Amino acid sequence: MKTRRPRDESRTNGSFERAKGTLGVVTAVPAGDQGASHASLSEARTIGVVGSGIMAGGITEVVARSGARAVLRARTDAAATAAVKQVAAGLARQVEKGKLHGDERDRILGNISTVTSLDDLGDCDIIIESVVEDLTTKQELFRELDRVAKPSAVLATNTSTLPVVEMARVVKQPERVCGIHFFNPAAVLPLVEVVRPITASDETIARALAFVAAIGKDGVSVLDRAGFIVNALLFPYLNNAIRMLEEGTASMQDIDTAMKGGCNFPMGPFALLDLVGLDTSLSILETLHSSFGDENFAPRPMLRALVEQGKLGRKTKAGFYVY
Repeated sequence: MKTRRPRDESRTNGSFERAKGTLGVVTAVPAGDQGASHASLSEARTIGVVGSGIMAGGITEVVARSGARAVLRARTDAAATAAVKQVAAGLARQVEKGKLHGDERDRILGNISTVTSLDDLGDCDIIIESVVEDLTTKQELFRELDRVAKPSAVLATNTSTLPVVEMARVVKQPERVCGIHFFNPAAVLPLVEVVRPITASDETIARALAFVAAIGKDGVSVLDRAGFIVNALLFPYLNNAIRMLEEGTASMQDIDTAMKGGCNFPMGPFALLDLVGLDTSLSILETLHSSFGDENFAPRPMLRALVEQGKLGRKTKAGFYVY
């Protein structure tokens, strides 16, 4: 997926090393708050990532590229190996295209290690979970992370819509839980939403924002409300595009072409739905509709039908489009 802003490789390649060498302390200072105090990132050298899917792999790559140590935890050795192979394949394509030097690829991969036990995340300074978008599953994971993580570690969720406070409330130190929400593909898209549940401390949010800055991403702070910023604005648009198709107003291809050409979007709504994943999109809309009761969030029948048929978008080679 192409972005409208050229990627500044200098912001991501070895960001931790440069920051440590020039400042000793990495801080994130929001506009208009230059006098605020912020937590040091000098100690955040090891980042745990829990999960083995596309997002977990992407987050792992971003962390490793910045110069920090990324510890990817998957449930099996096979899943861990597959996740790293996915990262390696993406880096190999960049080398082939001349966008990345071979020694840089080796440096990035050298910053990645894998484990299968949560106990092996005990030395991590920040742990980011990116497992299935199911609240019960995430709560069970947070209980375990609370047990194995050192007391100073930040525990973060990559959820796109679930209430972060519901994960915070199952741990003994809810003040150290926040959302650190990346966008797919994590290695390309510059935005990260840092989500503040009512339980989070100022220090936790400051450390999360500093971490996001240190890995070369654009961090925005948002309260713990369904959809945060991006999805709360994006999904009514996507859902209404499906409604327009259902009602026969225009073809799928023409709707996509219109939004690209008329709004200068990098892709149309149906191509974007396929990239996000139709099952993920359905889950997000259901959460938004349950939270706000707005009919613009009520999932359209065509979306439900495609998910029931197992057509989930790019990851299954078929969704609104066939790949």
